[in-house]
Amino acid sequence: MSQVVATAERVVAAPAEQVRAALADYEGARRRVLPEQFSDYRVEAGGQGAGTRVHWRFAATSKRVRDQLVTVTEPTADSLVESDENSSMVTTWTVLPADAGVSTVRVRTTWIGAGGIGGFFERTFAPKGLRRVYDQLLERLDAELASR
Repeated sequence: MSQVVATAERVVAAPAEQVRAALADYEGARRRVLPEQFSDYRVEAGGQGAGTRVHWRFAATSKRVRDQLVTVTEPTADSLVESDENSSMVTTWTVLPADAGVSTVRVRTTWIGAGGIGGFFERTFAPKGLRRVYDQLLERLDAELASR
């Protein structure tokens, strides 16, 4: 078994503070920007940043659906960390100012993958699929912030 890593990045046309606030808003903005792979979304505690617990089902494929219960921490002023209580999956969102009124959003997800041939395929294909999902989410986040 080895660690699997999926990453995505996008420049968003909004100030870093506004982007961070939207990402930390699990009751509102986050719910609205999730692509179709996320379902059964519900906030179980909190709703704003650190201390939030949120549940969702993530359909990596039509046959591979993860039931996730995520706890949110904010270890630094520019990051949110979502740790899944049901698996080894950890997602880190980082927002950095780029230019005036523009930010760079980076997302990095890691988990302990399967061993053997199944693990080979997981390490090869899962990061690409997850990157496509994150690209959609970040595109929707950019549109959400542009509409404000």
